[in-house]
Amino acid sequence: MTKTKTRSPELRVAAGAIGGLRQDLVHDAFAYRPLPPMRTDGALTRRLPERLRARAEWTPHAVVLAAALFAFMMGFSITGNAGVLVSGLLPAACIGMTLIRPVGAFWMSMALIPVTMVVNGVDGPWEPSSFFAHLVVLVVVAARTRPRTAAWMWGLTVLVGTLLENAAGWDAAPSTAAMAVASAFALLLVTVVQVRREAEREVTVQRTVTAVERDRRTLLEERTTIARELHDVVAHHMSVVAIQAEAAPYRVENPPPELEQAFVTIRENAVAALTELRRVLGVVRAEDYEAPDAPQPTLAELDGLLANVGEAGLPAEKTVTGAVRELPQGVELSAYRIIQEALSNSLRHAPGATAKVEIGYVLGGLGLRVVNGPPTGPVKPSPGAGHGITGMRERVAMLNGEMTAEATAEGGYEVTAFIPVQSAPSDAPSSTSTSQEQS
Repeated sequence: MTKTKTRSPELRVAAGAIGGLRQDLVHDAFAYRPLPPMRTDGALTRRLPERLRARAEWTPHAVVLAAALFAFMMGFSITGNAGVLVSGLLPAACIGMTLIRPVGAFWMSMALIPVTMVVNGVDGPWEPSSFFAHLVVLVVVAARTRPRTAAWMWGLTVLVGTLLENAAGWDAAPSTAAMAVASAFALLLVTVVQVRREAEREVTVQRTVTAVERDRRTLLEERTTIARELHDVVAHHMSVVAIQAEAAPYRVENPPPELEQAFVTIRENAVAALTELRRVLGVVRAEDYEAPDAPQPTLAELDGLLANVGEAGLPAEKTVTGAVRELPQGVELSAYRIIQEALSNSLRHAPGATAKVEIGYVLGGLGLRVVNGPPTGPVKPSPGAGHGITGMRERVAMLNGEMTAEATAEGGYEVTAFIPVQSAPSDAPSSTSTSQEQS
């Protein structure tokens, strides 16, 4: 029997801390990570002219290089070539290095602290140029990494600075304390900005996911509604098939047994189809769904719909062109629902406007056009999720049709749809006259 060794919580915390330090500041410390251009779609940069906006994306690079130049000028007063190199050029190089190798720039700046003490013969770890350069390096690297990295850099800076001060017998005011305070405030500010930016990014992602899920749910709801409505149409046709198959043998005197058996099979299949259809409806039916008492509406009942919307405040004019003929019940239902939803949208989004409904019977199908004028009253914000347009598009797509929905030049809105209808021999137009009705 083997015994597993369990580490104490203190050891686990220490191991996690060392692992975090290794991941943030040791692993691939000198990897090439160029600073990408700044986004120019912010609230301020969007207002800039196009030419300036193209250049504004390099603003962070320009600021860092300007800080490097300032650090070089601060150390330029040191006498001697070695002094200028250590106090001016190398601190500036550390700042510039943050643009391509940020973590490596931090280690280079840390290594420069004891070098400055030895070359310049000073008793403390910080000169004005090295103090400024290291502070800039901390800020830039923290902005390019994560908050945990900023904490590690601050701790190492304070630790190394304190050790060097004690080793050199620094008697003056402890400059590492000034570095600790200044860098703490700077890194805290950078961390707050990073956390806020990350929170905004997560909120944006969540909003995008929510919008996608809402659109998907809306689409499924509309398809479920269409399936429930078409159930009545299909069930009606299957019931007619079953009844006709049962009555057909009695219309023929002494029908052969094969014919009787064929009609029995047809009826059995029709009844089985009805049963399966009811099961499908049970799957897509909502908990609060109630079966309609009246048959599904058709275009013949469109006048009643126009009268209702007229009473609700939307005067509507109907125009019918072409030879009116009976269409498949599914086409009639879908056409009625499309017009109904388009008029509902007009009532909701264009108060005080007028609407026109055009129905065109052509040889290849049915054309629909619903257009409303600009609103004349205050438009209330709609809490809906865009079910109307989605539902209309789904109905048209189900029938292999085409649809457009767009604003008009006058400020209104127009919905057009074409539903193809395969013409049967008996569907030949009996007249080429055009009839118009108004309501």
